[in-house]
Amino acid sequence: MTEERKENHQEAAEETVKEERPQELGHERREEIAHKPAEEKDEVEELKRSLAELNEKYLRLYAEFENYKKFEAKKKEELINYSNEGLMKELLTVIDNLELALQHSSDDKTSSALAEGVELTLKELKTILERHGLVSIDAQGKPFDPYLHHAMSQVETDEVEENIVVKEFRKGYKLRDRVIRAALVGVSKRPAVKEEKSEDKEE
Repeated sequence: MTEERKENHQEAAEETVKEERPQELGHERREEIAHKPAEEKDEVEELKRSLAELNEKYLRLYAEFENYKKFEAKKKEELINYSNEGLMKELLTVIDNLELALQHSSDDKTSSALAEGVELTLKELKTILERHGLVSIDAQGKPFDPYLHHAMSQVETDEVEENIVVKEFRKGYKLRDRVIRAALVGVSKRPAVKEEKSEDKEE
């Protein structure tokens, strides 16, 4: 009888364990399921942050590359447009000498044929250089501009306003938009005010 009670007691204990175990397993499973979405959410957030960082790096790199392309394009354009700058500067002296020869021969009737030849040569030379971007600076009568003009003297006059180019000593030139030689000029200024002496002096 005692053995039968033991067996019954053991069977009851096993049944109790069987009933409790699924509940315990279910509780662990629920905890695992509860933790899993949180972990997945953290992983998603981390991936989003990484993606945002990569996107920012890409945009920054792309902007730098675009700036580099613009810089290189501008550099190439300047190289093409101003590659003859040195040659132009040297030829300006030839133009100066031809213009000077014309000035000196203008009053000499015997050298009119020579002057005509020099004038034609000068005109042809200027035409060729203008075709390659040479532009003369028109200074006479214009407001003084330190970017275009180099003041050699000041001329007192009341016929024009102050800081007007009234004399041109040497012509200036640009190569397209770049000044390669500033014009040498004289600039107007107001005459100095003379102090009037009193005719009547106290005795």
